[in-house]
Amino acid sequence: MKEKEIIGELEHLKNSFAGEIHTENSLRHIYATDASAYRELPIAVTYPKNEEDIISLIKLAKKFKVGLIPRTAGTSLAGQVVGNGIIVDVSKHFTNILEVNKEESWVRLQPGVIRDELNRFLTDYDLYFGPETSTANRAMIGGMVGNNSCGANSVIYGSTRDHLLEIKAFLHDGSKVTFKDITADEFKEKCRENNPNKAERDVYRKALELLSPEENRKLIEDTFPKKTIHRRNTGYALDLLSDAEVFGSSDQQFNFCKLIAGSEGTLAFITEIKVNVLPTPPKYTALVCPHFETIYDSLKANLIGLKFNPSASELMDDKILERTKGNIEQRKNRFFVQGNPEAILIIELKKNSEEELKKATEELIEALKAEGLGYHYPIVWGEDTKKVWTLRKAGLGLLSNVPGDAKPAPVIEDTAVDVNDLPEYINEFNEILAKHNMSCVHYAHAGSGELHLRPLLNLKTSEGQHEFRLIAEEISKLVKKYKGSLSGEHGDGRLRAEFISYMVGEKAYEMMRQIKYSWDPDNIFNPGKIVDTPPMDTSLRYAVNQETPEFNTILRFDDYQGYLRTAELCNGSGDCRKLSTAGGTMCPTYMATRDEIETTRARANILREMISDPNRNKPFESDEAFEILDHCVSCKGCKSECPSNVDMAKLKAEFLHQRYQTKGIPLRSKMIANVNKVNQLASIFPAFYNFIIGNKLTGNLIKNLNGFATERSLPPLHKTTVKKWYNKNKADNFGFQAPSRGKVILFCDEFTNYLDTEVGITTIKLLAKLGYEVFIPDHEESGRAHISKGLLKKAKELADKNISNLYPLLDAETPLLGIEPSAIFTFKDEYIDLCDIQLKPKAEEIAKQTYLVEEFLIREIELGELKDIKYKEEQNKVKLHGHCHQKALSSMVPVKKLLSLPPNYTVEMIPSGCCGMAGSFGYEKEHYELSMKIGETVLLPIVRATEEDTLIAAPGTSCRHQIKDGTGRTAIHPIEIFYNSLQ
Repeated sequence: MKEKEIIGELEHLKNSFAGEIHTENSLRHIYATDASAYRELPIAVTYPKNEEDIISLIKLAKKFKVGLIPRTAGTSLAGQVVGNGIIVDVSKHFTNILEVNKEESWVRLQPGVIRDELNRFLTDYDLYFGPETSTANRAMIGGMVGNNSCGANSVIYGSTRDHLLEIKAFLHDGSKVTFKDITADEFKEKCRENNPNKAERDVYRKALELLSPEENRKLIEDTFPKKTIHRRNTGYALDLLSDAEVFGSSDQQFNFCKLIAGSEGTLAFITEIKVNVLPTPPKYTALVCPHFETIYDSLKANLIGLKFNPSASELMDDKILERTKGNIEQRKNRFFVQGNPEAILIIELKKNSEEELKKATEELIEALKAEGLGYHYPIVWGEDTKKVWTLRKAGLGLLSNVPGDAKPAPVIEDTAVDVNDLPEYINEFNEILAKHNMSCVHYAHAGSGELHLRPLLNLKTSEGQHEFRLIAEEISKLVKKYKGSLSGEHGDGRLRAEFISYMVGEKAYEMMRQIKYSWDPDNIFNPGKIVDTPPMDTSLRYAVNQETPEFNTILRFDDYQGYLRTAELCNGSGDCRKLSTAGGTMCPTYMATRDEIETTRARANILREMISDPNRNKPFESDEAFEILDHCVSCKGCKSECPSNVDMAKLKAEFLHQRYQTKGIPLRSKMIANVNKVNQLASIFPAFYNFIIGNKLTGNLIKNLNGFATERSLPPLHKTTVKKWYNKNKADNFGFQAPSRGKVILFCDEFTNYLDTEVGITTIKLLAKLGYEVFIPDHEESGRAHISKGLLKKAKELADKNISNLYPLLDAETPLLGIEPSAIFTFKDEYIDLCDIQLKPKAEEIAKQTYLVEEFLIREIELGELKDIKYKEEQNKVKLHGHCHQKALSSMVPVKKLLSLPPNYTVEMIPSGCCGMAGSFGYEKEHYELSMKIGETVLLPIVRATEEDTLIAAPGTSCRHQIKDGTGRTAIHPIEIFYNSLQ
């Protein structure tokens, strides 16, 4: 009944709320989890737009005694941002950098500012915000304050708390306060009866009451973690708060910011943050990456490394390194790994000169060798260091792509001890695990005394959930033995908070409770976190012994043991929430909108929620899931960039297929899937067809009938087709000398054949001119349109025929080449899991021999072929936009290399993700606006700003169409540019 009243009040509040209020099921399910093991369905999700909205929510929460759960990126690992109250997501609107003071080295900002975006902004000021989490490309400063985040470089930059100067926030009564350094006299003024802000007065008085007595401060000092452990987030930071002149314990001014950092939104609602910033780090960086036979040796070496004042000393163990082998993106970043070490340290050194840096790296390696520690000592310089850090930061997500229900569980992954105790602590830690027949993943912050440690547990079973509690209890005793902290940087949340009273004792814990309720008497600020939490093994993401449903799918999901488990690979780490400035393709809809609902995570969450719901007999009929998946543009960015390998395009295609079995196939989907047949018929009278679609009256009529946006142009047909031209001209080798090199099989895809005929003809001419025998066999269309629309039975039929027909023609000397990335990559991607199981070995062999034409030519050149190419003298500047599938499944490097071969050509990659067209997506009237928004994030503004004499290159037919519609510029296929560069 109370929930209905709250929802009714929220519906009424919408009239005066500047932001958004959502009570629909879909969004509630999406926000039911974070990156932790927990799941709680909130009552509502809100996106406040201004401070008045936040005050309204506080008043409502106070009236109904309901919790407000503050949220930024939602990557919390201890369940901090899940709860059964009202989610208050500030990541959408509270994103402004308000003021920078270079002279005083501080910046004032809102809590939704992303850490890496802040540092990009500060570049112009030669300033830098130090703490750097592994999630820094989406982690927001508000969340970093809430967790008191640290990161890899905490050995020099400390934690967020160390940089926190001032906070503006709302207290439980809606009053606005500012917390900053204050003198003893100012503290007394805050406590006086005449302070008009009663809520503020109460919190200062409670601090005075609890921390003035010397015996209380002594108790806190004795029971809290060692002061030498900089990473300590055990409950509320009473140890640091008591270190102030007002209590006679030091000469430091009192500042409640010390308490708020790490308080996880349980005390007040933050709206503005002021942090100190530092000069940019030294210019020259190198990574020394020694390899070790044992974890113990690596931790001993860590102590030696720390003597060289590194900016970071991070560890990766063999389990993580093994997972990197199966990730498309991370395989490229393993270039420095030799053999199969049990552990690698990444020791980062920064110096002001190359000479200094070279000397330091040499001395460090000599010191390690002198102690007999390590067997391989690669040094990584310059731009390659980014690849190593990308590999290290992918650790958390990579752990989740272990097949099966047992996953590395976030339960004891955040313990911190004195760095000198770390080798022995980890030895004892692993002995405890071995006693229970468990093993563990080790990675992260060796230099700070904190390794992230995750045992493999199956939390879908009662045994796994029992082990979840058991290992937490056992390790808490070990941490207490070393006077360590259960949480080093990920917070207590509802995971570790149950053990705080054991760690610090009942008296100190009771002080924390009194602090909480002096700030929040009605328990409305993120209740159930830090104090008075429910048991740590309740409200887990998976119900005990809940059966995982299996489905008869067309696509195979064997690698991860079924469709649902493939969706469950998403662990909530939020890599899909990065913005376009962070680079990459995933996830274009989020980059354009900054809406959580547009992320890969949201889509995986809704699939998991709908499909695992035992009360749903037909989960694929879920309209909530369909509406959220509908905006996935199937760019494939997640297949490579998501560390957990969540392939949402594949999940979506199968979802649509399953849905159509009972709900029928929409007419437009049928038409788009069969576009090749439409073009085949229209090609009988191409001029007439082009007139019909090009005429505004008839063109708009056709668009309206098919559900296409009238603002979008339709692609005209060429007067002939590639296949017709090929058959007409193959007898005389297309006007060139007889072939002198090998034979290539050209896949004439359905888009090139009818729409981009000139590109196809130019490709054939180029290959013939270079001496290759070009053969276009009889083959079916690729099936790309059928796959994208979920018509998988027909796509499977096409795949089987193409594999059967083409396999006998291919070998190591006779490759399969393609022009349109989305079509040719079906052979390297979908066909392997789509074809008949008996054809899978053939499909895998074909995939190995399949190339885009640009890739093939670069391969030939690198093998020493094509040395006699002669280029024209003309100069050209080229800006190159890459196709999503090419970036996700292969690389744009060969295309850039090819266009850079002409001596007077300069080629610049456009730092764009998806163009927004995404096949048919950009044509559909309900998607047109989002399609253009995606294009406007990076690609279209850059093209508009490009000089007219610069060539715009794009391999994808959809990309070229989007550029034409969005800018009026004509983009050219790279093959045409290269062909025109030849003498």
